[in-house]
Amino acid sequence: MMAVAKKDNWLITGGCGFIGRNLVRNLAAENGHHIRVVDNQSQGTLKDLAQVCDLKDIEFIEGDIRDAALMMSSAGGMDVMVHLAANTGVGPSVADPRSDCVTNVIGTLNCLEAARHHRVSRFVFASSGAPVGECLPPITEDLPPRPVSPYGASKLAGEGYCSAYYRSFGIETVALRFGNVYGEFSGHKDSVVAKFIKQLLAGQPLEIYGDGFQTRDFIYIQDLVKAIRLAAGNPNAGGEVFQIAANTETGVKDLAGMILDRFKKFRPVPADVLIYAPERKGDVKRNFSDISKAIRLLGWQPETTLEKGLENTIRWFFSRDNQNTGGN
Repeated sequence: MMAVAKKDNWLITGGCGFIGRNLVRNLAAENGHHIRVVDNQSQGTLKDLAQVCDLKDIEFIEGDIRDAALMMSSAGGMDVMVHLAANTGVGPSVADPRSDCVTNVIGTLNCLEAARHHRVSRFVFASSGAPVGECLPPITEDLPPRPVSPYGASKLAGEGYCSAYYRSFGIETVALRFGNVYGEFSGHKDSVVAKFIKQLLAGQPLEIYGDGFQTRDFIYIQDLVKAIRLAAGNPNAGGEVFQIAANTETGVKDLAGMILDRFKKFRPVPADVLIYAPERKGDVKRNFSDISKAIRLLGWQPETTLEKGLENTIRWFFSRDNQNTGGN
């Protein structure tokens, strides 16, 4: 049985987003946690959050992590801060490195300062494999970081500040390097799984950047939520960095085939549905993670196969469209 944090007061930045909603849903189902969400509603709205919980059961603060005063006032009385709010993705960071830096670096610093002043005992930071950059996988926590993209650089800076706040101020920071997360409530996401499914739903071909042989490590959202819960409560996790992924290397072209096979169970698709675009600057060629440290120290490992997770995700997208809830 999964051990979870005993602490009751949770502050979740980016709680209206894909990962945030799934975490809020998981916590709210236990009827005992005080959940406070800070979100600027750019990647998800209060209406979206209402799909996963009764809004009377949470405290919602509309605001931006770049607002230091707002973050300071939001952290009072909290036991755990889960920092999910961020600019995400390589492409946007290449297009606007300064914006990426201000949100992901200064925003994270604002959250850590709020945690320090209000004595928040556990701070869980959503990082990525991007700080490591181009390397021969699997990615491990002790590889020297060499970011390829501004996004990777900003996440590396966040990890650095987490380390500094743990060692200088005693804030129990935990950095989780998420793999490519997919699953239910990902309608706002532009990452590859959600993008492919939305393209098929719109009757469009699947657009692959480069030759499609680049690889990623896909982690199902429910497995990721379990990792966050363990990172929030495990006494061995303070000051650590963990790779949180499936420990499986999957090519993007192979992923497209898997999605097509499962999508056909719900709706026919054209025979020639793949198109290729130029590869994107900042993308790495191969990416998958060694998760042995998470298994050893967190007691966590993924339980959902990619095949099962994709089927669940496609089913959710069809259910959303059929219900016309607008939960994207």
